[in-house]
Amino acid sequence: MPKEEKDLLKALASGNKMVIQQLYSKVFPKVKSFILKNNGDTVDAEDVFQKALMQLIARYKVQSFTIESSFDAYLFGTCRNLWRRELKKQKSVVTKEEIITLVSEEDQLTMAILEQEKWELFQEKLKNLSDNCKQLLELFFQKVPYKDIMEQLGYNSDNVVRQRIFNCKSQLTKLIKNDPRYKKIKDV
Repeated sequence: MPKEEKDLLKALASGNKMVIQQLYSKVFPKVKSFILKNNGDTVDAEDVFQKALMQLIARYKVQSFTIESSFDAYLFGTCRNLWRRELKKQKSVVTKEEIITLVSEEDQLTMAILEQEKWELFQEKLKNLSDNCKQLLELFFQKVPYKDIMEQLGYNSDNVVRQRIFNCKSQLTKLIKNDPRYKKIKDV
């Protein structure tokens, strides 16, 4: 991580109001736009952004970490992951008859940090795959139909695409499971 990115994280953790305002003016509009497009409102965007900042600060204070992308992109990714988690949680809380377990803010923060670590491990290992595998998996994760992938990448049949995606996913899984961090994250 470049020195200015590291300094930005340090300034954020120390509560530097100027840095926080800078992040709000630079990154928050993108986060708000994403959340508005994905079944949220402005209040949701503000909550998610605040939680993401708190998550970064807590994580920085507990254990140093490296941001591979730009700080802004990392913060946006953290917000995106938090919002997706929130949407998933909302789907599971539907009726009064269900037993709803309220998780403390601290537990939620811990889970969010853990999910972020899983995402980072996944992204890191994805970079270790061949360009072809990365391209195939990116299209697969975007839910592009096999037939379209076949045509786009010039494969002979969608069966070949399925096999190739299966092999790429297997390679990625193996890389992730062989990383010592996987055991630590998996057991939590």
